[in-house]
Amino acid sequence: MPRIKKARVSIRIDMTPMVDVAFLLLTFFMLTTQFRPPEEVTVILPESNSNLKLPESNVMTITIEQKGRIFLGFDSQWMMAQLFGDDFRNKRAMEVRLNNLEALVTQARISNKKLETVIKSDADAEYGVVSDVMEILQKNMVSKFSFVTNLEQPKTKKN
Repeated sequence: MPRIKKARVSIRIDMTPMVDVAFLLLTFFMLTTQFRPPEEVTVILPESNSNLKLPESNVMTITIEQKGRIFLGFDSQWMMAQLFGDDFRNKRAMEVRLNNLEALVTQARISNKKLETVIKSDADAEYGVVSDVMEILQKNMVSKFSFVTNLEQPKTKKN
């Protein structure tokens, strides 16, 4: 006797719950994301050919404005609170005087041994101020630091 084959029933997976969860996650991340606050001061960066990337975490940024004002900032709110108090936890950087910078850098390096230093200097900033900042870093045994620059655009020949 020949066997009668049963028709195969295709399996259907209901995708509705997965789509719901995906949209809930998307909505959650959109609502809880904090955008990066605007910079304290606008700095026009010099150009260079180097294309090395800045570190993602444990970064101390020293910003030097065109007029010579100095700002000290950190990538973590915890470090800002350690140095400047809880009132300044949500700020990106604080203006500091050159004579206070050495003590602040020392305190920051004691608080976080893995701290990497980045200097973000305006292209038109006075060399003397930049030199003084570099001298302070060398006094604090910070022999390795990075300068933030814009990538130099290759010049095209006009025919």
